[in-house]
Amino acid sequence: MPATPSDRLRNSPDAYENTAGLCHGVLPGRHSADRRDQPVTAIFRPRPTLIFLLLLLVLVFWLSLALGPVSLPLSDTLLAGMRLLRLPLDGSDTQQAELILGQIRLPRSLLGIAVGSVLALSGVAMQGLFRNPLADPGLVGVSGGAALGAALAIVGGSLLGGLPPAIEPYLLSVSAFAGGLIVTAVVYRFGRRNGQTDVATMLLAGVAMTAMAGAGVGLFTYLADDATLRTLTFWNLGSLNGASYPRLWPLLIVTLGVALWLPRRAAALNAMLLGESEARHLGFDIERIKLELVLCTALGVGAAVAAAGLIGFIGLVVPHLMRLLVGPDHRVLLPASLLAGASLLLLADLAARLLLAPAELPIGIVTALIGAPFFLYLLVRGRS
Repeated sequence: MPATPSDRLRNSPDAYENTAGLCHGVLPGRHSADRRDQPVTAIFRPRPTLIFLLLLLVLVFWLSLALGPVSLPLSDTLLAGMRLLRLPLDGSDTQQAELILGQIRLPRSLLGIAVGSVLALSGVAMQGLFRNPLADPGLVGVSGGAALGAALAIVGGSLLGGLPPAIEPYLLSVSAFAGGLIVTAVVYRFGRRNGQTDVATMLLAGVAMTAMAGAGVGLFTYLADDATLRTLTFWNLGSLNGASYPRLWPLLIVTLGVALWLPRRAAALNAMLLGESEARHLGFDIERIKLELVLCTALGVGAAVAAAGLIGFIGLVVPHLMRLLVGPDHRVLLPASLLAGASLLLLADLAARLLLAPAELPIGIVTALIGAPFFLYLLVRGRS
């Protein structure tokens, strides 16, 4: 049986050494004087780390169901959750807990898990595509396009005299999702030349399209009245408030698809860290993989932004942190980022709910307060 590209990558003696070097800013084939002083292996063993991250997600999910403006005992939360699953139980009355969990906190927590997971996975994909551990899912313009689509729906509906309440939430989500996909398609088209995709050109096109989308959002902000401006501002800062099952199911389907597809391209992502020519030599169809990564990121981030608004730094911080903890091998990095992204966003949502209770902070403010110092730490660490 002929060797597959994955087999050739596994048998390449320098493959994972070079990908580890890329994780810490050392390009393949270059040996800096202080490379021996830089860690090129994982800090923790992969399997125990994944088990710990899974247990952490379960704990944070439980706390997310129990804590809020109306706190519930952890025991009542567990009993109410089991009753919502139609398990026959005898014991104390948990009707109030069942109502709070079933109608408010369960869809909100599931939305947080889906958004955090898909943003983190998209961050891994973009960092692999651009061969840069500081790349962000928004580099291909999907976040800016989604913001423009949402602004069009919010302000346009207001200028038309308002939309029917039954379709307003769905129109907002569809408009944001479509805006993200359209801008990403334009960016990808700019990056195509002579049948190949130039990643650098695509990056520059993404920056330009994001700036143009930002100008469009600014125009709609200028045209908005006070009530519409508040809605638009709150959406641009991101929030899990108002989560419902109709908004949740499309995102869950997209998240499941991304979570099942990306691990199948783990070997290709590892090979791309070695460089495009090396990956082609190993037998990977690089142009197809680039298209799949961009499409996957556009679908995932577009669906997340459409459901929860703009939430920054999850796609940047989580993949980079997991790469430091478990190493650059995408076979481990992808599931670790999925679990850590979900946990981090649930923790950020808990902070947004509890810090100013009963008022609620936009979750984008909390993630920025977490992510910005970490980003500055990365810059200082890179300079040193």
